[in-house]
Amino acid sequence: MNRILEVLRMIKIEHTIFALPFALLGMVFAAKGIPNIKTFLLVILCTLFARNAAMAFNRYLDADIDAKNPRTKDRSIPAGRLSRFFVLVFVIFNSILFIATTYFLNPLAFKLSPIALFVVLFYSYTKRFTSFSHLVLGLADGIAPAGGWIAVTGTFDKEVLLLSLAVMLWVAGFDILYSLQDIEFDRSQGLYSLPSKIGVKKSLFVSRLFHFVVVLLLAYFGYLTKSGLWYWIGLFIASALLFYEHTLVKEDDLSKIDMAFFTVNGFFSIIILIFSFLNFYL
Repeated sequence: MNRILEVLRMIKIEHTIFALPFALLGMVFAAKGIPNIKTFLLVILCTLFARNAAMAFNRYLDADIDAKNPRTKDRSIPAGRLSRFFVLVFVIFNSILFIATTYFLNPLAFKLSPIALFVVLFYSYTKRFTSFSHLVLGLADGIAPAGGWIAVTGTFDKEVLLLSLAVMLWVAGFDILYSLQDIEFDRSQGLYSLPSKIGVKKSLFVSRLFHFVVVLLLAYFGYLTKSGLWYWIGLFIASALLFYEHTLVKEDDLSKIDMAFFTVNGFFSIIILIFSFLNFYL
């Protein structure tokens, strides 16, 4: 039981709240409601397995870096609560389960699964050589709505590209805010986060710009899919949350980053999903 709890802490299971609602959102729009129970459960499993693999691989690859950072030195591997070998086996196990699960969806989902897996694992390398690592993380999460859509339709349609792009910029935007905590550490270690390269003020501007574009993309997605009143109400509330998020984090006050990162963005994804669901059932 202690090992299970430690694994859940390592992969930050509570952060599933970011990607899973958008995987379900892609599924809901493709099916114009809730699809059959088999597809619904398989989409959830695919999202969990892919995310488990990605988070564990990040912890495995960054173990030495985490050990040097005061903020992360108590993570599972640096603190010695989990071995690197155990975590690597966990990554491989979840990667196999992810690809195997897509087989039961449809041929396109199965064929694209290795590409999706490569993207979510590759993110962990990017901070070592590019300041666009935040966008790669966004792309990894942006796969979720496309995956949900493909799971239902077996096709890749232009509408879901807008949704994936919106998720990519949303995640990249809040990840930039989150990385402000490590700006000095990243500089000292030669890591390529955006804040470590352009500073706090410009990073805040980029994050706000990304989130402004997110609202535009979601609005255009709603227009293309002929969404009803409930979708637009949800988008209005979610947009207000993004605005509130950027009032919490200021150039001279980064004390509320955790609240902005987890609480606000967690509500953002859930609100979009709930009101989209209402869009088809009310």
